[in-house]
Amino acid sequence: MTALRKYQRLECDGLWRAAPGTQRRDVVVAFGEASLILSDVRSGVPLAHWSLPAVTRRNPSAHPALFSPDAEAGETLEIDDTDMIDALETVATALRRGGQGRGRIRPTLTVGVMVALGLAVLLWLPGALVDHAVRTLPGATRAEIGAAILGDLAQAGHPVCGAPLGLRALGRLQDRLGVGRLVVLDGDGAPAALALPGGIVALGRPMIESHDSPEIAAGHALAAATRAEAAPPLRAALRHIGTLGTLRLLTTGEVEPRALRGHGAARIARPLPAADPATLLARFATAEVPVAPWARATGGPRAARLIEGDPFGDTPPVRPLLSDSDWVALQDICQR
Repeated sequence: MTALRKYQRLECDGLWRAAPGTQRRDVVVAFGEASLILSDVRSGVPLAHWSLPAVTRRNPSAHPALFSPDAEAGETLEIDDTDMIDALETVATALRRGGQGRGRIRPTLTVGVMVALGLAVLLWLPGALVDHAVRTLPGATRAEIGAAILGDLAQAGHPVCGAPLGLRALGRLQDRLGVGRLVVLDGDGAPAALALPGGIVALGRPMIESHDSPEIAAGHALAAATRAEAAPPLRAALRHIGTLGTLRLLTTGEVEPRALRGHGAARIARPLPAADPATLLARFATAEVPVAPWARATGGPRAARLIEGDPFGDTPPVRPLLSDSDWVALQDICQR
C-alpha cells in the first residue's frame, strides 16, 4: 500500500502500558506489514504487534497522542513525535477505508459467483435430466412415449395401417429382423423408416409399395434400429418435451401427449444420420438379410463399401424374408 510504504522506515520513542494499572515502559515504535511493532528500547525484542486498521486514537487533538490497539482495549501507547502521530493516523485511516472497499466488493463478488453458478446449473440441468431419463425410464414409459408420437403422426396425416393380413405379414418380418415393434405409416410423405422410443420402427407405405421384394423394406428397418442404438430416439423426444416436462415425467411417470405435439413431424423433416457401416453389416448378417439391395436403393457415399461387404454377395440367404403372398399382403396393409 502506498501510504504504508511511505512510512516503513519511520521510527520513534513511545510509552507503552500493557494493561491498566501497570507501569509504563519505554519502547521503540515502528511500522511492520499492516501492523505497528512495539519493541524494547534496549534489547530490540518485539513486545507487541498492533493491527494498523484497528489502531484507535483515544485523545483526538490532544498532545501527546494516546493510542490503543482497538477501541475496547486497556493497552495504550503514548507518542510525542508529531511525524509518527500523523503517519499513524494516515496509514490507519487508509487501511480502514481499503477494508471497507473490500467489504463492498465482497457482496458483489458473491452475487457474481451465485449468478455464474446459476447459469451453469441452467446449462447443465437439461442435459443431465435427459441423460438420467434415458438411462432410467422403464420400458412401459418408453412405449407410452412412442405411442404418443404415433398418435401425433396420425394427426399429421400418417396413421398406423392395420389391414389384418398385412399385420400378420408384418409380424413375421418383425420376428425375422428382431428390431422390436414394426408399424407401417400411411400417407404421402411418410418416412421410409423412423425409429421411435419403446423399440418402435415405423416404415412408410410409399417405400413399401414402390419395391418388388421385402429386402429394401427390411434394410430400412435394420438401418433405423442401428441408428437408434447410437442415438436413442427417446433423447430427441425428451428434448422436445423440455426440462420441466422431463422433470414431470421422471417424478410422476406420466406422459402428456400434448407435450409431444409436432415432434413426429419434426423427426420426419430432420435428415437421418448415417449408420456405422461395420455395425450395419453385422446386423444384416445376423438377420440373414442381404445388404446390397438396400444399399443400391439408398445410395450415398457408403453404399459401395456396404455392397462390397455384403456377407451374402450374389448368393441369396437360404431362408426368404417373406413368402410372395405375405409380401403382397404387406404391400396392401394400408388398404381399407
